[in-house]
Amino acid sequence: MPTVVALDLPRGPPFLEALRRVWDAGDTAAPLDPRLPPGPARDLLAALRPGALIGPDGDRRTLEGGLPSEPGDALLVATSGSTGLPRGVLLSHAAVEASARATSARLAVDSDRDRWLACLPLAHIGGLSVVTRALLTGTPVEIHPGMDPPAVEAAARDRGATLVSLVTAAVRKIDPSLFRLILLGGAAPPADPPPNAIATYGMTETGSGIVYDGLPLEGVELAMGDGHGSGAEGEILIRAPMLLRCYRDGTDPRLPGGWFPTGDAGALDPTGRLTVAGRIAEVIVTGGEKVWPAAVEALLAGLRGPTGRPTLAEVAVAGVPDPDWGQLVVAYAVPADPADPPTLGGLREALVEELPGWAAPRRLVLLGALPRLPGGKLDRSRLAPGPSALE
Repeated sequence: MPTVVALDLPRGPPFLEALRRVWDAGDTAAPLDPRLPPGPARDLLAALRPGALIGPDGDRRTLEGGLPSEPGDALLVATSGSTGLPRGVLLSHAAVEASARATSARLAVDSDRDRWLACLPLAHIGGLSVVTRALLTGTPVEIHPGMDPPAVEAAARDRGATLVSLVTAAVRKIDPSLFRLILLGGAAPPADPPPNAIATYGMTETGSGIVYDGLPLEGVELAMGDGHGSGAEGEILIRAPMLLRCYRDGTDPRLPGGWFPTGDAGALDPTGRLTVAGRIAEVIVTGGEKVWPAAVEALLAGLRGPTGRPTLAEVAVAGVPDPDWGQLVVAYAVPADPADPPTLGGLREALVEELPGWAAPRRLVLLGALPRLPGGKLDRSRLAPGPSALE
């Protein structure tokens, strides 16, 4: 049986070489995040249970208590952990190749002219999939140790990088016109995305993004749950060749018919374009009314001041318990100009034409930066209620 080999390596060429060696041996690669402190790193190893590990010195050593994988398994990737402890997701070689081929076809990637830039963490599917699709399609790839804006721009300007995946917050820190195309993920797209940016939707279980600007990649089927055994009411369901084989504990989350329930709510228009409302578990119920954080976040992110510049650099919306309303809608905001921060009343007044009263924030918490997970996603578990409230 194949061995699961953990890759405890920094981002760079040694990681790519180790991945090649693991695959050539018929084993399964499990990338680790070298930035994790000792406690979380031990917890992750306990969850993934690899049988071997390649460390920074490049040597492979055997680990006690490891579990094998199945023939054909290419990757064991941990979920981001935004809703609790991370889970290991097993992706087959066929799934990884299906993802690489579908993405490359949609983006019209030319391996002779294009060049990928990988600057996201390789322990998460958003960064790892850049490396695997480059490897499988023979497209050159440049791997950076982190997201450093000057280095990212230099890769495009000086070394011909044409394609890059970024989290939404990072695209504001570079000149996007240096790239042919930019894939955005990890959060809702900005209110005014660059013309060459593509908003992606996907997750670890789908082997990276599988919906680009609302339209599914080739081979990807979308459906909506009905609340009667085929997913929750309004839940996005996916059936595709790039789906996971199973979780590390052997459970297969797919419903009858091969549909994967995403846990996200959304809608399909008559043309088949998908709109994502947000995580079902994150919906705010205030006074008996449902509020989707992503919709409020998009409106807040689009607010402009008198000069036409954005009011907020970053914003997140979440609910906090309230004895009268059930939950209160709270906006966690990073002012674009710290010397002139917005007020709760000002934000609510700006949204009065766009939102019903119950959906507008009733509390504003000003922050220097939003808390984020290692992969760049918002860490909602670290959002504190804050003192500013409208009663």
